[in-house]
Amino acid sequence: MQNIYLLLFSLYWAQGLPVGFMTHALPVILRAEGVSLTHIGGFGLLMLPWSIKVFWAPLVDRYGLRSLGHYRSWIIPTQLLTVGVLILLSFMPIHSLDQPLYLLLFFISLLLMNSVGATQDIATDGLAVKMLKGEQQQWGNTFQVVGSRLGFIVGGGAVLWLLDLLQWQQTFLCLALLVALNTIPIFFFKEASLKQNQLKQVQPSFHLKSYFQYFLNNTDIRRWFVVLLTFKIADGLSGPLLKPLMIDLGLSFSQIGVYVTMLGAGAALIGAGLAGLLLKYISRRKTLIIFSLIKILSLAAYWWLSMQYLAQKNVNERVIYIINAAEDMASAMLLVVMLTLIMQYSRKAFAATDFTFQVAIMATVSGGLYTLSGIVADQLGYMTYMAIIVAIAILCLIPILRWKNQSQA
Repeated sequence: MQNIYLLLFSLYWAQGLPVGFMTHALPVILRAEGVSLTHIGGFGLLMLPWSIKVFWAPLVDRYGLRSLGHYRSWIIPTQLLTVGVLILLSFMPIHSLDQPLYLLLFFISLLLMNSVGATQDIATDGLAVKMLKGEQQQWGNTFQVVGSRLGFIVGGGAVLWLLDLLQWQQTFLCLALLVALNTIPIFFFKEASLKQNQLKQVQPSFHLKSYFQYFLNNTDIRRWFVVLLTFKIADGLSGPLLKPLMIDLGLSFSQIGVYVTMLGAGAALIGAGLAGLLLKYISRRKTLIIFSLIKILSLAAYWWLSMQYLAQKNVNERVIYIINAAEDMASAMLLVVMLTLIMQYSRKAFAATDFTFQVAIMATVSGGLYTLSGIVADQLGYMTYMAIIVAIAILCLIPILRWKNQSQA
């Protein structure tokens, strides 16, 4: 079983590299070039494939080459395609993005990379649901979060740091090489075949209306569905603000890359491991409440930072680093328990589809709010907007508490 943990770690690490660039490095680069919060929020549209991937997830569940392994036959090509897109991006003249043609090509390349990465994620999630059972689920999801966060460290923080030292092309060729290296484990992995009766249960087309019945057929699952809808609201609203706030507070690329993104991701690794350990002793529903409260406190700390910025007070850089690390740790702890619960609510016969559908709900909410939040933040300013986010995060505890009282998780 250790082999599946290491495999999941490598796949999610490879997946986190390009996502880390788009969610951590790209907003910083754009803000430093004077791009408004409104336009930075608009780049959330690049994450659209992660929201709509549920529509082709049933195809991944249904079709696959048995000779290679059902999900393995999807993972290998998508990994190699990601390598190809990263190599393509390395030749992109990044300083010419003010020209419409180059800007369009850049957008299409990033959108393609996200589409390929989202498909790899469907197959990897399906493989994890199929292979992991019981207590293995919490450790599998711990390795998933650790791997993806490590990808964020390199794809987000290390890229910002390397851009101060290397050229754009060299940096992205390094990213391509890392994804290629993380593809090696899947070549040596032997995937167990899906049973024929499992294959027959999964339909090649996705009927949203009938599919919803699984999530609406009893009180527990209905309440869980509401948790999915509200869980990422605070993250979506705060997404475009946190890194640009660092720039406005006076931090450099290197400081954000090393001490904010990389240190924060390191804290997230610790948080993921701690969450996996605590899930052995505390129930999943209780840990979701505890970690949510910690998350609210970390957002309140960002609210304090925004007040210091408005008052034009100097803030010690170490305080900024600590607040950022605390928020990243809380987010990782929440993600481990949330993914473990999502896996619990996923049926084996619909492994990739059920897992993807639930994650897609959260991604859709987060991505949609990410796009709109930049516009609102430009109008309200950092302090007022962060206060609203903290209040909303507190209100989002209500669906979790209602579900907790019904759930036997």
